[in-house]
Amino acid sequence: MANELLIDLNSIDLNAVALNQAAVDKLLPQTGPMRQMDHLIWRDEQFSCGVAVKHIRQDEFWVPYHIPGRPLMPGVLMIEAAAQLCSVLQTLAIPDVGFLGFTRCDETSFRGQVVPGDHFYTISKLVERNRRRFVCRVQGVVNSKLVFESTITGMKL
Repeated sequence: MANELLIDLNSIDLNAVALNQAAVDKLLPQTGPMRQMDHLIWRDEQFSCGVAVKHIRQDEFWVPYHIPGRPLMPGVLMIEAAAQLCSVLQTLAIPDVGFLGFTRCDETSFRGQVVPGDHFYTISKLVERNRRRFVCRVQGVVNSKLVFESTITGMKL
């Protein structure tokens, strides 16, 4: 497991929008409360690395229930946010890839909390890719602090 970020966020304008929400809507099937990516901030030319953001709002569907009085973003939603970023990058790299499913989550570690009001940044760095499958190292960051990391595998379904 890494103790440093996969991409130096200080080298990226975190207010940038490389792909706005309307463009993300065309690439991801998740909608409504299951959308865990507001927009793509940055990506490299090969679509092998990227950074996205989810602004955690007070009206997120999980806030009243996980944990009442002290809402914490569920870890599964942190992973989902990163998987959505990976799927966007894979679809940009291979536009006719079709529907992508999340098939594995390995070496996952949670190191911090995500709460309403946070800007939750996800980072993805490609390990391997072909037309049917991708593997990415992912991280979640809040206030320059690593809050989770994992390896995500997805494939065309």
